Amino acid sequence: MRQRNRRKQRGTEQDSRDRWMITYADLITLLLIFFVVLYAMSSLDTEKYNVVTGSLSQTFKNGSALPGGGNGLLDGQKGLNGTSPGRQSQPGSPEPGKGQDAGGAESSEGPSPTKSDNLKPSDRELAFREQEARLAELMGVITKYVKDNNLGDQIFVADKPQGIAITLSDRFLFDPGNAALKAPALPALKQLSGLFHGIGATISIEGHTDNMPLSKLSRYSDNWELSGARALSVLRYFVDKEGLTPSTFQYAGYGDTRPASDNSTEAGRQKNRRVEIIVLRQLQGK
Repeated sequence: MRQRNRRKQRGTEQDSRDRWMITYADLITLLLIFFVVLYAMSSLDTEKYNVVTGSLSQTFKNGSALPGGGNGLLDGQKGLNGTSPGRQSQPGSPEPGKGQDAGGAESSEGPSPTKSDNLKPSDRELAFREQEARLAELMGVITKYVKDNNLGDQIFVADKPQGIAITLSDRFLFDPGNAALKAPALPALKQLSGLFHGIGATISIEGHTDNMPLSKLSRYSDNWELSGARALSVLRYFVDKEGLTPSTFQYAGYGDTRPASDNSTEAGRQKNRRVEIIVLRQLQGK
């Protein structure tokens, strides 16, 4: 009896010592399952991967915008090949009579405009180019006339944003404090009038003075009146003597309000006493 109890006690102790093997076996099994799952996750389906990457590459290449075009997978109506369920179509082969946009969607509007159509200049652009060509030709002719006649210190030509500006010194055109044109200035004005025939642009004649007060003997009350009278004298020569169309011209007198140089020096005041003839740009580029 005593021996039987000893055997039973010895068997119980043996079972207690071997229980760790059960826990160890469970741990090994779990680790095995974990590594199997990791391996399964790291293994790619090559065929599916190629389909997905091909579709994405084609989308980015064509520049298709998924939200605007409605060709994304979120629509639930199209697969990776861009076709709807129940409909078979060959990639890149639109139905007859229909175009295809950059994202592969069919369009019934026909082919898009070519680059040559987009680059075709508008009527306004053609008119602007024609106007610029005339102004460039005008500036070239006047510059050559000034150079050939040694008038570089009396007539100045510049291409300004508002148009071609021809600036004539008051010494070239008038006597001090006077608005009557001097005889030596008439040939140059006659030359200009020939260039203004058919110019197709408005010509603005603007008189300017320095800030010195006029002599009490002057027939003009102030610089405003003198500058306006000088501009009007040039205008009347073009209209009355040369027969140019009056509607082509406009004139203004600015007195000393728009100086071209410093009025504190004699040289600056001389630059300020001037008449500007501006052939205005009437069209602007795009």
